[in-house]
Amino acid sequence: MSLKLTNPHSVLAAIESRSHDVERVEILEDYLKGPWLAVKNAAKSHSITVVEKKADKGKRKIDSGSFGRTASSSGTVREKKKVDLESLFASKEDGLWLALDCVQDPQNVGAIFRTAAFLGVKGVLMTNHRSAPLSSVVYDVSCGGVEVLPFAIETNLKNALGTAKDMGFWILGSSEHARDSYQTLSLDRKWLLVVGNEEKGMRPLTESFCDVVCTIPNKGKVTSLNVSVASAILMSHFC
Repeated sequence: MSLKLTNPHSVLAAIESRSHDVERVEILEDYLKGPWLAVKNAAKSHSITVVEKKADKGKRKIDSGSFGRTASSSGTVREKKKVDLESLFASKEDGLWLALDCVQDPQNVGAIFRTAAFLGVKGVLMTNHRSAPLSSVVYDVSCGGVEVLPFAIETNLKNALGTAKDMGFWILGSSEHARDSYQTLSLDRKWLLVVGNEEKGMRPLTESFCDVVCTIPNKGKVTSLNVSVASAILMSHFC
């Protein structure tokens, strides 16, 4: 399936990492500068069709899903292929991998991918039920994060966590109800960090498979964090 991306940074990342999957670029002439000009030049260097469109002065509306950009500028990109679990977990080096347990807001998923790519997370495990799909919103919010991170999408998270354990991973759950602070945990191992749903957190069955469950201690009166913010704090500690 093809996606229409409206963030020039996401389109550029796709061109740079897998130009064969970029089908077409359409750019409003008024936006042929900065990031979109870089997209145009990169697309032409890879022989990708570029259409320059004149602005319709009477119909220049901002699309609510286009990150404050006119929806007239976009790149049509085929979905990136997922990898299997063995490939996702193949590295022998210590580090951090991430698992999303029913995270449903595409804005959160995109933000998590962006932070994970920035900090050097090794890969992302997702489920295909009760989870946000990797839509154009996720690609655009990730600002290229989806392009640089390998990801697997599994039906059964419990079985996937079991595979990770068999391959030498420690499973680290995150919960605002846990007692142990993330700051007390050792970095010298292969961690698979699990973050849960925006409202309910990790499912009980998922938590039962964790070797350790940690929390981010609050220092103020607010007792919880958005899942993408909490993920960023935890990732910055383990990366």
